[in-house]
Amino acid sequence: MLIALMFILAYLLGSIPSGLIVGKAAKGIDIREHGSGNLGATNAFRTLGIKAGSIVITTDILKGTLASALPFFMQLDIQPLLAGVAAVIGHSFPVFAKFKGGKAVATSGGVLLFYAPFLFITMIAAFFLFLYISKYVSLSSMLTGIYTFIYSIFTKDLFLIIVVAVLAGFVIYRHIANLKRILNKTEPKIKWL
Repeated sequence: MLIALMFILAYLLGSIPSGLIVGKAAKGIDIREHGSGNLGATNAFRTLGIKAGSIVITTDILKGTLASALPFFMQLDIQPLLAGVAAVIGHSFPVFAKFKGGKAVATSGGVLLFYAPFLFITMIAAFFLFLYISKYVSLSSMLTGIYTFIYSIFTKDLFLIIVVAVLAGFVIYRHIANLKRILNKTEPKIKWL
C-alpha cells in the first residue's frame, strides 16, 4: 500500500506544471499558447525570459530529485530510480495540465542528481558543451542522453544503466519533431550573449 502511495506521490510531484504556474505568475500567460507550446524549461526560457526560465528549470529538476528521495523519506526498500521514473512520466504527461507536459530532460536530470550526483554534474557539463558547439537545445538534450547512457555503462550499476537507457530513449523520442526541424533547418538556434 505504501509503495503504491509513493508511486502516486512521485507521479503527482512530476505533474506539477511549473512552466504553466510560472508563466501565469510572471507574465499572466499560458506558455502552451506561445513558442513551441511545450511546458518545459526551453519554452519557458524563450517565452518568459531568463529569470522565469531559471525558476522553471530548477523546479523541474527538483521534482525528479524529490520524487527519487521519496523511498528514503517513506522508509521503503525500493529502488529510488523507480520513483524518479514515475516523476518523469508525471512531468511529460501531467494530470494537472491535461497530460501535455515537457520533454523529460530536466526532471530526468533531477532523478540523476539524487541517485548519481557526479553523473549529474558531468551531464550538465556535456549539455553545455553540446549546446556551445551545436546551438540547438534539442540536439544537445538528445546528445546528453546518449552521453549519460554511455557514462552509466562504466558504473556497472545494472539498474542505473537500464533506467538511463529508458530515460535517454524517452528524451530522444520526445524530440523527434525537433530532429526533423533540425534536418529541415527550421529549428531555432540559441544566441550566445
